[in-house]
Amino acid sequence: MRQLVLTEPGVVSWADVPEPDLEGPGEALVRPVAVALCDLDHWMITGGTPIPLPVELGHECVAEVLAVGADVTTIAVGDLVVVPFQVSCGACDPCGRGLTGDCDAVEQLATYGFGAFGHDWGGVLTDTVRVPYADAMLVKVPAGVDPAAIASMSDNIPDGVRLVAPGLAERPGADVLVLGGGARSIALYAAGAAVALGAGRVDYLDSDKRRLAIASDLGAEAVQVDEFPYRADRRYAITVDAGNSGDSLAGALRSTEPGGLCTSASVLFERMTPVPLLEMYTTGVRFHTGRAMARAVIPDALELVASGRLRPELVTSRVASWHDAPGAVLQEETKLVVSR
Repeated sequence: MRQLVLTEPGVVSWADVPEPDLEGPGEALVRPVAVALCDLDHWMITGGTPIPLPVELGHECVAEVLAVGADVTTIAVGDLVVVPFQVSCGACDPCGRGLTGDCDAVEQLATYGFGAFGHDWGGVLTDTVRVPYADAMLVKVPAGVDPAAIASMSDNIPDGVRLVAPGLAERPGADVLVLGGGARSIALYAAGAAVALGAGRVDYLDSDKRRLAIASDLGAEAVQVDEFPYRADRRYAITVDAGNSGDSLAGALRSTEPGGLCTSASVLFERMTPVPLLEMYTTGVRFHTGRAMARAVIPDALELVASGRLRPELVTSRVASWHDAPGAVLQEETKLVVSR
């Protein structure tokens, strides 16, 4: 079968790889039908990350179930499912606490689409994917939901939701600030999720007019900035840093009201990152950073989409054919979806 492989920065091609088979009674084989390019994928393809190559690309997809093991009970052949990007068993203590990216049953950072960094689980820009712990991992797509619209449900959509949902559960109707432009699609999903979850006001800051227009379509107040300010004009109960720079991080932290919550989706490939700790100390700002624990968030994120409150298709900037994937992934997009 074919797998799209990144061999060096800017160089991708189809490669012949072995067809997987079921290796246990709790597993499934799936055929990706819509694959999204993650925000981090673009940086990896252009050489902007320290992730070692080669990498079998793709970790966000909706797929059709091809085969299931004898012990699988929650899905059947022919079902459309979301495949979380992190491998998790669903039964260990971390999984039970919603930390599905830290599952005890597999290697730390076991993920699709990151090569040796993700312990070589392969990518989903391919013909067949083996999924262990199928009952725990795979989530059925609700009837009537377009697979291409939720191709990013494996990672970036739930990432956006988790950036704002905890704060809004604690402070219903609170105002939200999102600093975008780094984690491009994640920031927009966060803005859309904040609107969907009933935030009082959602301000979205970015320098890119196309993304600002998308944020406006999602219901946010779009504010164009050439560079992130030292502090926003006001402070917010909930702030999101998705700007991918130290200035963005500092701006989000300084724009969080006393006792408020700032969550960062940015990945800063720096040994040392300046953080305004003195100001955080004096205001008691709470700060969270870390990978999205996608599987734990997917059901709630799917419900937002199925209800019509969150429209991730507005974030998609291009839908490319499967045949055109090698060239399409090299183009700079807010959100690329590759569909069969």
